[in-house]
Amino acid sequence: MSLPQSVASILKEHVTLEVESIDRMYLNAYVPRLQYAGGVVKFFRQHRGQPIASSALMSPMTRDFVASIQRFVPSRSLPLLTFEKKQDKEEIAASYRSQFTSAEGVILVGKAQEKASIFRTEKRRNPDTGRSYPWLVRSTALVNQYYFYCLDRDFGPFFLKFCSYFPYTAKLCFNAHEYAKCQLRQQGIGFEALDNGFVSCQDAQRLQAICESLSAEKIEALFHKWLRLLPQPFSGRDQGAGYTYDLSILQAEFSLTQVLDRPLHGRLFFEQVIRENLDLGRPDQVQLIFDRRVSKRTPGRFRTRVITQGVTPSLHVYYKSSKVKQYHKEVPNQPLTGARTETPINNTRDFSIGKRLSNLPALRQVGFQANRRLLEVQRLSHDPNLGEIAFQQIHQPREVKGQRVSPLRSTDPRVLTLWSALVLFRLLPSGFASRDLRQQLVSLRGEPPQSLTPGQMTYDLRRLRLHGMIHRIPGTHRYQVSDLGLRVALFFTRVQARFLRPVLSELMPHSPPVDSRLRQAFDHLEHEINHRLEQEKLCA
Repeated sequence: MSLPQSVASILKEHVTLEVESIDRMYLNAYVPRLQYAGGVVKFFRQHRGQPIASSALMSPMTRDFVASIQRFVPSRSLPLLTFEKKQDKEEIAASYRSQFTSAEGVILVGKAQEKASIFRTEKRRNPDTGRSYPWLVRSTALVNQYYFYCLDRDFGPFFLKFCSYFPYTAKLCFNAHEYAKCQLRQQGIGFEALDNGFVSCQDAQRLQAICESLSAEKIEALFHKWLRLLPQPFSGRDQGAGYTYDLSILQAEFSLTQVLDRPLHGRLFFEQVIRENLDLGRPDQVQLIFDRRVSKRTPGRFRTRVITQGVTPSLHVYYKSSKVKQYHKEVPNQPLTGARTETPINNTRDFSIGKRLSNLPALRQVGFQANRRLLEVQRLSHDPNLGEIAFQQIHQPREVKGQRVSPLRSTDPRVLTLWSALVLFRLLPSGFASRDLRQQLVSLRGEPPQSLTPGQMTYDLRRLRLHGMIHRIPGTHRYQVSDLGLRVALFFTRVQARFLRPVLSELMPHSPPVDSRLRQAFDHLEHEINHRLEQEKLCA
């Protein structure tokens, strides 16, 4: 069984479906005017007409909000669960969702104690009068968070989490792959789902168009639709005065799923890619992937991690507080496999982009480009294997169609003259004959014509032909240089003329001294080796 040898070949020949989509999004819902102490003071004093702004005024709001949730749950016959620490909330919600029969609605309400950012009152003293006064400051506290697990007709499953304490921030979490599945069902387009994506689709172009159509406006419409249906802490009068929720991006995941037609090939290939790209976390590689300049002042650790869960490895490359990861997904009961490249962005400011949801188009471009650049870097780093194979085929004896052919070693002066001649003959539209090659070879070698016998010419032509450097024009005794022959000839002649000769002339121990960093490095290395030999008393 032959396995694909390069990233380019497997992505070109073995991908049955490719989908580029936003994956999971985690959004922060907040009232902008209540995110700083001065805004909170204005809310209580100017909007609500209280003489003093303090946390004591927040408690009645919290009691009313919690009471509205407690009325909402029995009125909809909903389960109210208390989540324990380290309990898998998604797994619990999935079990309830499997028994839910409506097209949309609230599935369950859960309560958990979690840390949240709140405002509290501290006493301060006036230095002039000595009188104490209340002052609002930011703090954190362990408070109840209420999870509303819902099912939407257009977005599928999602949850909305409210903090039960002032300023009542909320979190919205959904998966854009579920959005795409809902849209395909509504349009009557058949598909086969992966646990978090797609295995196949009747109309792949339409699927990609649906994924691209998910906009900030549609996400905002989802949030405000359910905000009207669920209990919320701010009254209509508060909202009319401008105390309304806005959305910002806490985390956004951008994925590229490529379904491959051969599971074994895909798995072995992916593991090989991981082995050969353990240096992707270096700053010079990271700046290629994320298209960002990385300097000594760039915060964060630049590293590559390979994490194995069971037998499935995943590759993680970090940049500041974001990363790009790659992993392999088996498709149960099918001869297919999925390769997922995914960029979770945890802080939009890593890329000089604001956190407001309106910045989603710019963030989408960063995430999808990072995925594509990772594949391109891997292709460039992995495809040299093909060069190694080609190098060995040229420099080792081979058997071609039952004929044994000797190697074309690039260090052999005789072979180098052959390369130089091929470069010249490529320009001849009618090709070249044996005598044309003989004339060029004796000229390049500085030898008399009789030094090359017909047997030697036949031997060289046969080597070039069987290695694929030239091919015979049918019905003639003339030859043309192949595309492979031209590239190989250009490469080896340029390496010899522009690299090997000048560099070796610098490194030779008896050559005249030159101002060369390479020469200095080799001299230093030689000095250190001799010094170590003397220390170990290994010298004669």
